[in-house]
Amino acid sequence: MRRWAWILALAAALAATSHAQLLRQLPANGKLGELLGRQQPYPLLQIGGKILRLAPGGRIVDQDNRVVLHSYLPEHAYVLFVEDVNGDVSRVYLLRPEELERLQRAR
Repeated sequence: MRRWAWILALAAALAATSHAQLLRQLPANGKLGELLGRQQPYPLLQIGGKILRLAPGGRIVDQDNRVVLHSYLPEHAYVLFVEDVNGDVSRVYLLRPEELERLQRAR
């Protein structure tokens, strides 16, 4: 009986973790854009029609909240990005389709 309780507790913890991952928190001050990856050398990014610079210490986060190196950017993706006070991009979030829809409805 104890073994089943342990298995159920583990399954509940995994379900809670996967549900929390679906609802990741994105910054409210972010801007939507269309990333054209692999077009520009590091540290430059092409978002929309603009060439932007990735800030020192800037991070690119994929759909599963993993940090991605500039060289592993997809060729095309919708992103939410945050600029710092210098106009450099400090954070880039590659969006899932449902996140993109939610953000477009909110704006």
